[in-house]
Amino acid sequence: MPETLDVNAVRALSYGMYIVTSHDGDKLNGQIANTVFQTTAEPQQIAVCINHLNYTHELIARSGVFGVSVLDTSADMEFIGRFGFRTGRKEDKLSQVKYKIGATGVPLVLDHALAVIEAKVVGQMDVGSHTLFMGRIVSSETIQTGQPMTYDYYHKELRGRAPKTAPTYVAPGR
Repeated sequence: MPETLDVNAVRALSYGMYIVTSHDGDKLNGQIANTVFQTTAEPQQIAVCINHLNYTHELIARSGVFGVSVLDTSADMEFIGRFGFRTGRKEDKLSQVKYKIGATGVPLVLDHALAVIEAKVVGQMDVGSHTLFMGRIVSSETIQTGQPMTYDYYHKELRGRAPKTAPTYVAPGR
């Protein structure tokens, strides 16, 4: 059976915009992600999908914990750019934002966050260029009320793009 792939069909899936964080001792990092979802209600668990090349992937694999900040529509491209399109191996992405250290030691970004969640990794699956990390929620908190930022909003309103390490990246001409 021949493959017929329509990139617009996959782009119709709904995503949010998040900052996924982790640590390894005193090394802290975070990155923009669009693939975070709840997997079960009892126990409460979530999953994040992180590119193998990203520094955050390295920190999650080492520490076994991750944090998620759910972004709202007040976040602008300058803020999002701090956590995307660059590596935490070369710069401190958290140096100019408000954050707190959670119970697991992960930094939880508070700027433009509706909620923050911490999880301990309970499983992982290699899915090609990315790893799907599944985690049991150990702490969560609502920071403020507002409108969650969707990936569609990011593209249409902020004119954002998907970097090559994003699970939704589509090469030009495809």
